[in-house]
Amino acid sequence: MRHVPGVAVLLLSLAATAASASTALPTQVDGQPLPSLSPVIKRVAPAVVNIGVRGTVAAPQNPFFDDPFFRRFFGMPPGATPREREFRSAGSGVIVDAKVGYIVTNAHVVENASEITVTLVDDRELEAEVVGADRGSDVAVIKIKDGELPTDISLADSSEVEVGDFVIAIGNPFGLQHTVTSGIVSALGRSGINPEGYESFIQTDAAINPGNSGGALVNLRGELVGINSAILSRSGGNMGIGFAIPSNMVRSVMDQLIEFGEVKRGVLGVTILSLNADYRKSLGLADDVQGALVSQVLEGSAAATAGIEAGDVIVSVDGKPVKGSAELRNMIGMARIGDTVELGIIREGKSRKVKAEIAERSELTAEASELHPALAGADLGDATSEQTPGGGVLVRSVEPGSPASRIGLRANDIIVGVDRTRVTGLRDFVQAIEERETFLLSIRRGRQTVILPVQ
Repeated sequence: MRHVPGVAVLLLSLAATAASASTALPTQVDGQPLPSLSPVIKRVAPAVVNIGVRGTVAAPQNPFFDDPFFRRFFGMPPGATPREREFRSAGSGVIVDAKVGYIVTNAHVVENASEITVTLVDDRELEAEVVGADRGSDVAVIKIKDGELPTDISLADSSEVEVGDFVIAIGNPFGLQHTVTSGIVSALGRSGINPEGYESFIQTDAAINPGNSGGALVNLRGELVGINSAILSRSGGNMGIGFAIPSNMVRSVMDQLIEFGEVKRGVLGVTILSLNADYRKSLGLADDVQGALVSQVLEGSAAATAGIEAGDVIVSVDGKPVKGSAELRNMIGMARIGDTVELGIIREGKSRKVKAEIAERSELTAEASELHPALAGADLGDATSEQTPGGGVLVRSVEPGSPASRIGLRANDIIVGVDRTRVTGLRDFVQAIEERETFLLSIRRGRQTVILPVQ
């Protein structure tokens, strides 16, 4: 059975050879040249590269190893690190600045990389290093250490992309370098693939498979409209549903990674919910109104300064419609600190506009989902000395049905410890859980102490 696919390929090859011996496809019909993507591909393909990665990750271990009593019983040092294993992986990348040596790819392609090798269309291999990676948007920038890159690609304005546009995907699926597929834009603004990420994907039916990650999605003008990032698949292969990060988001993240080495996201300072039929009915809104319902405004935040109130519905940002809470989160997450945005809101049935200056994320606020996926839906901040002696992290609110709600967090809980480490504020908390997948939270809930496992 395993030889059948190979036989099929061989037969197809022989049939093609036999056909070419007797006849050839015409280059034109009735004096009109046949359409071909070849000119675009010849121009764009050299800007797409293969990325090979080597690195180490923590090897899976028995969860009992996290238990301090178990470790002490078996004589394991308290600070001992888990064993590591070496891995190799491959993906794709797109040259965006040939002179400087910048290449854009997915953050998950270069995650945990200790060695990166870039293979060009002419099979030259060059070493590269990570300039910066942003897990939230899944965008990373790497730079060639030494050598020359053949060409680069210009970025399109992805806001002009429309459903039905023809697109071409170029990448290295399954290690097959510079594979080209084509299709159309199937949908725009897709989100919810990774609830903790910043997403507004371009959906395409151009065949995308493992190894295409970080590759180019281009229009018929040869401009980059997106970076291929994810697929929906039951088999692990292409099923006609692929997702690409829009070029405008890529450009925004790339510029910050090059300038700062990271994305400095600002905050508006609101807790939001997507509008549903019940909320619309309660607020007296029409059935077709879309937006994000403000359930809480943080004291001293940019939203509070702008005059936003709980119960407001944010329906637009800088004139662009907001379809729900995920889209608002994307729009604010892609704005730079200090940017002023115009928010269209509905308050008590009346439309109005306010301007808010995106504030820097401070110790008083954090996007919980960026700290750990299980904390998504919780709004965290520093607890005051009046709330608890010695400080801690206050859970300001928990969105119903969220991961934070499912692990047992409640509004007004105060986190005072992680495993055996005492935390006095948000900064301590962030350091305590950094790069941990599982840990125990010590919670002060009223007069009780509660232990919650996070994994």
